[in-house]
Amino acid sequence: MKFEIARDRLIDALSDVMKAVSSKATVQILTGIKLEVDDEGLYLTGSDSDITIRTFVPAEEDGEQLIRTARGGSIVLQAKYFSEIVRKLPTNEVEIEVSNHLQTHIRSGKSEFHLIGSDADDYPLLPEIDDDRHFAIPGDLLKTIIRETVFAVSTSESRPVLTGVHWQVKDGELVCVATDSHRLARRKTRLENAPEDEYSIVIPGKSLQELNKILADSGDPVGITMSNKQVLFRAGHVLFYSRLLEGNYPDTSRLIPSEYKTDITVNGRTLLQSIDRASLLAREERNNVVRFMAEGGNTVEISSNSPEIGKVEELVETSSIEGEDLKISFSAKYMMDALRAIEGQDIVIRFSGSMRPFVLKSVEDDTLLQLILPVRTY
Repeated sequence: MKFEIARDRLIDALSDVMKAVSSKATVQILTGIKLEVDDEGLYLTGSDSDITIRTFVPAEEDGEQLIRTARGGSIVLQAKYFSEIVRKLPTNEVEIEVSNHLQTHIRSGKSEFHLIGSDADDYPLLPEIDDDRHFAIPGDLLKTIIRETVFAVSTSESRPVLTGVHWQVKDGELVCVATDSHRLARRKTRLENAPEDEYSIVIPGKSLQELNKILADSGDPVGITMSNKQVLFRAGHVLFYSRLLEGNYPDTSRLIPSEYKTDITVNGRTLLQSIDRASLLAREERNNVVRFMAEGGNTVEISSNSPEIGKVEELVETSSIEGEDLKISFSAKYMMDALRAIEGQDIVIRFSGSMRPFVLKSVEDDTLLQLILPVRTY
């Protein structure tokens, strides 16, 4: 194996596949990155057995020669050392050559490194996924869907299925739900060319967070293919595989109230800033609790009280308050996460009473719903 490649393109490809490599991998070869080169270009693969990322650097792109291949072949190189070496090479021309089976020489300018590689035949094969469960979403929309839901997954392994986001394709619509049993985020998206069959999978929250770092903020389509144990995202030259979580995701639809007693319309950014200030004095107290009170007029009172530190009270103007007076307490962190997901638009908060879950929605857009369980303080 022997080829030359532009260093900047190699760094871009490495930065993607490194997101799948774990230094704590139980299988030794997974601490490495697999390189395969042929006349078409260079393939790089990284995996931690939960996530596998494969990216491709074409030999030629837009008339520019990116890779010159003298001999095709494959090798696995230690990810940590290889990526650091490439980043610190002195010129943009890099030559990589494998001789005597596993001896790998990396040359650039007057620098030359020698790494001992591993046999690429020992590296796990890519997961096999049939293409029958396939649809596509614009990349910027997929990033938005992930941002609006993934923060609400559980961090506790006591119920592993809740550490993922439930994706369900049904009636031409993708419904994504995350919950940690104290709050819930749900996003609905109409699909063009949706599969006819119904599909239901649970994608680990950590996988979606890593995918989000790779996706470009553009409208280019991202292909999504589901199987029983894996999901594959195709974005440009990058393939992103993730294992799925096993187990039945709970039916969350019954958590969402069907009747409401109090509706409050308010600017999301104004409310977020007010709760952020109130939480300054609540951080040491039980789960950062903030009180919320609506008693006539067009303002709500946000307050928190810490016996050792002090208290804060603030009035927030609303667009409208309809229904019964209300006193309720909730986690400031959960409320702020939900408000950030809705991104500063005018929102409506719908309450069913002081000890019932309440929901937040954008006034203009019904596709995103956030639900929070209150905390008993009153």
